[in-house]
Amino acid sequence: MGPVRTPFSLLAERWQPSAAMVRRAAFAALVMSVVIVVTGGAVRLTASGLGCTTWPRCTADSLTPTPEMGFHGIVEFTNRMLTYVLSAAVGWAILAARCHRPWRHGLTKLGWAQFWLVMSNAVLGGITVLTGLNPYTVALHMIAAMALVWVALLMWERSKEGDGAPKLSVARPIHQLSYVLVTVVGLLVAAGTLVTGAGHHPGTPQDNKIVPRIPIDYDRLAQFHADFAFVSVGLTIAMIFVFAAIKAPQSAKSRAKELLIVLLLQGVLGFIQYFTDAPELMVVLHMLGATLTWIAALRIPLALRTRAAEDTIDQLPTQTPQPAAV
Repeated sequence: MGPVRTPFSLLAERWQPSAAMVRRAAFAALVMSVVIVVTGGAVRLTASGLGCTTWPRCTADSLTPTPEMGFHGIVEFTNRMLTYVLSAAVGWAILAARCHRPWRHGLTKLGWAQFWLVMSNAVLGGITVLTGLNPYTVALHMIAAMALVWVALLMWERSKEGDGAPKLSVARPIHQLSYVLVTVVGLLVAAGTLVTGAGHHPGTPQDNKIVPRIPIDYDRLAQFHADFAFVSVGLTIAMIFVFAAIKAPQSAKSRAKELLIVLLLQGVLGFIQYFTDAPELMVVLHMLGATLTWIAALRIPLALRTRAAEDTIDQLPTQTPQPAAV
């Protein structure tokens, strides 16, 4: 018996995207994963979290918002529709990785991981609506979105590399320290979701007292969040000096400096946001900054290892050697 033929293998026989297209597809999925975080924040900041009163339908009797639901229904429904755009971008990345020659098995798996994260986060978003914007499910929804960003970034970075075994370009303790930094930045983002859960924007109009809030003092949570920011900045500065001392790859040095810049900008935004009672524009910028901070941190350990050049997706097909002249 021959190999099992699937719709994917049949498509791969007729369409072989270039390496550049694989990278563009992976990058498109990454961009959409960032967009969905920002638009999800916009839903909450416009008090449209319950613009659609149920899930997966918008109302008990309609898939789409009704005129009576007004602006809030349109905002919430539009964000739901963007999930399909995100799914299309992820689908393009999966197909591009699958149909490229040679087949990028690892990239295809990362694409499917994104697909299942999108589906699970859609369900989690529905649970968030059905529980009346419970702050803990809202926080989990945000963390799941950041997990999607993580996998999307990994696929994009891997699309620029080969498929050989990774080789560290620095000592293992240095590489492990970079993951400590990633962990601290991850905790910083998670702490931010708790601040949101106790903060000024529950996701519904201010006169709606039904939406629960995290029963912890907002100022204490904000300080808790700030403490992680200070630790993140300190660790990043330490990484910059370590990279300079050991002559780390230039890409790692540049990415550490980029992370420091983003963290400092986030700190400025955070302080302005705190002392101005969290205006909507500042909050959405802070959410975008949180996503970019997460991306900047994740890119550092990825710059500390290489993969075999002969396995890159840019490699041309091996030519058949010609017999030597006699």
